[in-house]
Amino acid sequence: MLADTTQIRLASIAGAGSVAIAVGGFQALETALALELGVPLIKKHNKGYDFLLRFTPEGLGLEPIDGRSGAVRVDFAAGKARHRRVFGGGKGQQVAKAVGIQGKVRPSILDLTAGLGGDAFVLASLGCSVSMAERQPVVRALLADGLVRGSLDIDVGDIVAAMRLNKGDALSVMAGWHRGQFDAPQVIYLDPMFPHSGKSAQVKKEMALFRQLVGADEDADALLAPALALASHRVVVKRPRIAPDLAQHKPTYRLEGKSNRFDIYVNSSFDK
Repeated sequence: MLADTTQIRLASIAGAGSVAIAVGGFQALETALALELGVPLIKKHNKGYDFLLRFTPEGLGLEPIDGRSGAVRVDFAAGKARHRRVFGGGKGQQVAKAVGIQGKVRPSILDLTAGLGGDAFVLASLGCSVSMAERQPVVRALLADGLVRGSLDIDVGDIVAAMRLNKGDALSVMAGWHRGQFDAPQVIYLDPMFPHSGKSAQVKKEMALFRQLVGADEDADALLAPALALASHRVVVKRPRIAPDLAQHKPTYRLEGKSNRFDIYVNSSFDK
């Protein structure tokens, strides 16, 4: 299913950059992903696209067509994920405090803006069960690939087993939760992409690619009310430190860091 067509955009997501899949030695995976995303397979370098998805022995990676940075991929067993798992501070991390991890409390979590699964992996490594949603199709494909590889790893397989990626975007996942009559997640976690101020220092490679591919989550305000209606105990929103409150709704309390903060909206207290 090779294509020489003009660039195809993931039009369902505002601001999405054009993507193609590079043909290599993984024909079955490449063809299946091209069908899933509705993007072309290309054999040769083509500057008509912004990004290439490429399968390698290390997994699925996303790379800018201009080569300004290397590939971004999800690897829960190595790199930043391993460092954070081993040296990240465990239960003392702000994200752990924000979701309510304390004593024997390990809440069930629904991460509705999972991205590459970094925070979800940390929470799963601390003993939480984490369901995830990611609406950007390319980012979701990267996450799904990382979950498959992570599940086979001797060091992190048990952690990844506590992580489940749902189909659909945040609103559809929440609606399906109600229809399915599942137990409500104790915590809903939101980390929407915030518009870039242009004032920060060098942006991390993953974030720079995300901003070009995805853009800002301009509709993030619409997530807060249904999240509060679904979560049994709290909703946690990760925000840049100086960002306004999501949906102009003041949280119950905040945990602030140097560059980010966690806004906590409490519905109910945990039994200690």
